[in-house]
Amino acid sequence: MNIGIVGGGQLARMLILAGYPLGLRFRVLDPSLAACAGQLAELRVATYDEATALQQLADWADVVTFDFENVPASAAEQLAQQTAVYPPPAALAVAQDRLSEKTLFRRLDIPTPGFVPVTTRAALEHAISVTGLPAMVKTRRLGYDGKGQYLVRSPADLDPAFAALGATPLIVESWVDFQCEVSLLAVRGRDGATGFYPLTENTHRDGILRVSRAPYRDRPALNQQAQDYAQRLLTALDYVGVLAIEFFVVNEHLLANEMAPRVHNSGHWTIEGAVTSQFANHLRAICDLPLGSTQARGHSVMFNAIGDLPDRAACLAMPGVQYHAYGKSARPGRKVGHITLQADSAESIALRLAELQALMA
Repeated sequence: MNIGIVGGGQLARMLILAGYPLGLRFRVLDPSLAACAGQLAELRVATYDEATALQQLADWADVVTFDFENVPASAAEQLAQQTAVYPPPAALAVAQDRLSEKTLFRRLDIPTPGFVPVTTRAALEHAISVTGLPAMVKTRRLGYDGKGQYLVRSPADLDPAFAALGATPLIVESWVDFQCEVSLLAVRGRDGATGFYPLTENTHRDGILRVSRAPYRDRPALNQQAQDYAQRLLTALDYVGVLAIEFFVVNEHLLANEMAPRVHNSGHWTIEGAVTSQFANHLRAICDLPLGSTQARGHSVMFNAIGDLPDRAACLAMPGVQYHAYGKSARPGRKVGHITLQADSAESIALRLAELQALMA
């Protein structure tokens, strides 16, 4: 079976690694000759909306997927006229616009922080009067890993925020005093079968995910709440593939922050830490194969390697550690790999955690 992937980053790379044991073949479309997935599969270098390249990919592929949500929805729609595209282009379009995303959450009775759309400086001032301070000002489109965001703490921040972001439509979101951030990975097959991985606790710094811990243990009852919300989205979007939803934990409740219609950084722990990884299950789903078990194998902690990789030998000398390099050159702020610590119990994880944290510093 031929799988086309639009986007050639590390997520595409890990999909390919998960797909080869299943006998799948891959072709990747990316504008960069250095796209790291191109080290593992045929790479076609073209912009995401280049009509000829999209046509050639559709002619070759039995099914097409994508590895990040900023692929133009129009490109996914063009591909869908020729071949199967999963997740569906409609899900991609919703996830690309924070206002559309939050509006869908509200329509499905999924709680979110308060939000107000903004297009002018005067509208920004009005929005702050509604949400209160502090508040997050965000671009509606193209923001990820902390990009396109500005924290407004006082009225004096309004002019700098609008100067930095106001050239595009914005959304202002109420500040949430949350206990922690968690994410849920859900998967739905073409036959409607669904599966849910356990909630994962995430720690961000400078807007970039640094550490994921799974399963999230503090409030186990929140798993069912998260799954209920995810099921509403899967059904409403007629979704196929892996869907990630990020939540704020506020006491005994969840507030939906955003969703990603793809495999997700916070699910990298599933490669070693679950019976079936998110990557294998995404491929099973889009290829109309039976889904695998989403059950966790013990406990896992995943560290992103940002900017540069830690010493490989030192990491691999530690029991239970798996090392993943993405084939990328070092660069400040760039995700170049991840390290996963896996053990049967949380207590065993804790014994080795400090040592691994020192290597990742």
